Amino acid sequence: MATSVSDRKTEQPLQLLQGILPFDMAQMPSEIVAGLTLAALAIPEVMGYTKISGTPVITGLYTILIPAALFAIFGSSRHLVVGADSATAAILAAGLAGLAVTGTDQYLALAGVLALLSAIFLILARIVGLGFMADFLSRSVLIGFLTGVGVQVALGELPSLFGLPHEGHGTFGKLRTAAQHLAEVNMWSFAIAASVLAIVLGSRRISKRIPGALIAIVAAISVSMMADLGRHTAVLGAVPSGLPQFSIPQIGWNWKLFQELLPTAFAMFVVILAQSAATSRAYAARYNERFSENTDLVGLALANIGAGLTGTFVVNGSPTKTQMVDSAGGRTQVSLLATAVVVGIVLLFLTKPLAYLPEAVLSAVVFLIGVELIDVDGMRRIFDERRSEFLVALFTAAMVVVIGVEDGILLAMALSLIEHTRHGYRPKDAVLARASSGGWKAEPVESKAQAVPGLIIYRFTHSLYFANVQVFTDEITQLAGSGVRWICVDASAIDDVDFTAAEAIKRLVPLLEARGVRLVVEQLSDAVKAQSGYGLAKIIGPEFFFATVDDVIAAFSQSAKP
Repeated sequence: MATSVSDRKTEQPLQLLQGILPFDMAQMPSEIVAGLTLAALAIPEVMGYTKISGTPVITGLYTILIPAALFAIFGSSRHLVVGADSATAAILAAGLAGLAVTGTDQYLALAGVLALLSAIFLILARIVGLGFMADFLSRSVLIGFLTGVGVQVALGELPSLFGLPHEGHGTFGKLRTAAQHLAEVNMWSFAIAASVLAIVLGSRRISKRIPGALIAIVAAISVSMMADLGRHTAVLGAVPSGLPQFSIPQIGWNWKLFQELLPTAFAMFVVILAQSAATSRAYAARYNERFSENTDLVGLALANIGAGLTGTFVVNGSPTKTQMVDSAGGRTQVSLLATAVVVGIVLLFLTKPLAYLPEAVLSAVVFLIGVELIDVDGMRRIFDERRSEFLVALFTAAMVVVIGVEDGILLAMALSLIEHTRHGYRPKDAVLARASSGGWKAEPVESKAQAVPGLIIYRFTHSLYFANVQVFTDEITQLAGSGVRWICVDASAIDDVDFTAAEAIKRLVPLLEARGVRLVVEQLSDAVKAQSGYGLAKIIGPEFFFATVDDVIAAFSQSAKP
């Protein structure tokens, strides 16, 4: 077994079956069981996702057939399960609102185009090496985003649980329409939905491995066939059988349509990148395995190309499905291939009974999906540990509910960058002073503590760039008080100095010299020191760069001698 968790830097030719090989045949029974378990749990779930995405129910099954198999073959993660996802399904529905009527051939064609555009973004990310963008969506913001998606999905299904019209623009528009029709509550739909919720939640209390949603669907279909529930509540109707056909989505291409689809595809790309990379990393770390984010980008791109060409919608790495397989004993992508085989059998032989499935059943399944996305524990942990990040997460969740998931994910990404910039803008700097033990301890800059009389060692704890260089110069200027002859910048944490910062340092040095203070630097890396065009060594003086604090003190003491 490899000892490295992530292989970001090593570029290798594309290799097949990295998520499967090497394979221990003794593991095969566990892989098959895990594949069957995933099929039992995921089939109802992906059918529910079609209600979120606005596509025909059969497209949910398509997401865990060809796309899943393609990732299993071309991806590198041994654990990541690829399929439909609530967040990307919600972004899809928001992005296509107004462009086509939900559920029509035109709508489905546009959904396929979005999957292909997402694949193009993933390929570009692989070519340009943008896998690092997954880090631009902080964990706290991602929790807030998914919580907002959960609230939106759960609230959006409330009308359907009561058999009320599912119309209106946005979450609140649908609730407003439903409220206007409260007198029309369909008790059959409500009873069916309540029964499904009871079965699913009851089975989970016994064991999370019991496929409660599948049991509820089979039971509902059986009752519907015997009691002809279609007379009392809406049912799915005829569901096509057979495997999906490969074809290019048929739409009338024009530049205006491309402009309208591009932001939605990019929002999907961001979610795919962040969620898939985070899940792959987590499981690779758990089992001390190597994976390549760049190879996974290729696998995810091919999976979405497969989705776009087989009449379904965008697919993503799913944390919940990955956990399902892991809990069932799956340790390689063989389990995902086993699931694809089961789905293929369902598509060939078992779609006719789906025509009798009451729509209220899927509404109940989707409602639970939304509730599960609301990460109350995660929000509480953020609140307890980092109040500022909790406010960002809460704001993200609120914006997703109010303005929608498409704009919400872009806002979430922007907030992550703003939060990062805020930390860099106000770094927690310090001055070093002697501890009673003889070592060094960090003191607040305001203390103006001197390492030795006349020498202040100032530790700047971030890279120097245009946004925080004013803090740097202000704090050094404040330290250059009476009796101070040297200010040493401890640059151990400075891994970059941009042009604006370098120019500010050039102006700072003569100002300090006019006050009789020498600026010196210790522990600045050679890479930063050698940056061309900045001339830091020339303005400060090459003899005033030191390797250690002890070297600085020795030079300072020597300079004090007559």
